[in-house]
Amino acid sequence: MCRFVAYRGRPVPLARVISSAGHSLVRQGYQPREMTAGTLNADGFGVGWYDRSVEAEPGIYTSVLPIWNDRNLPSLSRHIVADCILANVRSATPGYGIDQSNCQPFRHGRVAFMHNGYIEHARDGLLRTIRTNLRDAYERSIRGSTDSEHVFALLLDVLHGRELTPRAFVSALRQTVAQLLAWHRRGHMALNLVISDGDRVAALRFASEAPAPSLYYACDEPEFPGAVVVASERLSDDPAWRTVPEGGILTFRNPADLRVDALELPEAA
Repeated sequence: MCRFVAYRGRPVPLARVISSAGHSLVRQGYQPREMTAGTLNADGFGVGWYDRSVEAEPGIYTSVLPIWNDRNLPSLSRHIVADCILANVRSATPGYGIDQSNCQPFRHGRVAFMHNGYIEHARDGLLRTIRTNLRDAYERSIRGSTDSEHVFALLLDVLHGRELTPRAFVSALRQTVAQLLAWHRRGHMALNLVISDGDRVAALRFASEAPAPSLYYACDEPEFPGAVVVASERLSDDPAWRTVPEGGILTFRNPADLRVDALELPEAA
């Protein structure tokens, strides 16, 4: 089960988000505290960042190395500055290869996405069902083999033609989860998701059977003033960190406009 972190706020070096904190994402790679499956996140990692002065699409750097073994990352992460950052360390689900195409964040156009969790028995028909029901553009966008990337493709399909507003993200997450539950009734589903267009971030904490994987958020935490950070595990012991409620969807651009909605699943399509 992976660990991830998402940041939106003042421009900061990537290192501030992925490696500087006391319980940073790098530390969560080799010493996670709250994983319910697996003991290490050593099957690759990825970092996505937005610099809209260059282009609307995010930059993405991925590797199949453990995050603490990548020689290039420390230098890159000190020199790249961004106001929206998504990063992930991977613990591969058995059966899903350790391949760069399976490393998150995933990207399509200006949208980036991460998934922490798993879908039990996803390869027993669900992934094929998802692909069959996608528009061609989103079916062709799937490069790897993971359930995570298929969920992203389905979410993109639900968002098709919509303006990427906070309400659109919330509605699309609700529809996506409802459709997955309707298609897949054979096992447990854990879907902690993050999606962003570089302007706003939306994060969901959900599992078909409680408890959902851990997820926390902090606003104006001393290490991250003027920002909102969402992480699988608290990056510090500061009391600013709060638990995302189960079935909660966060949307935010900054601490002032943070909103928490309930999943409230609609009828599946």
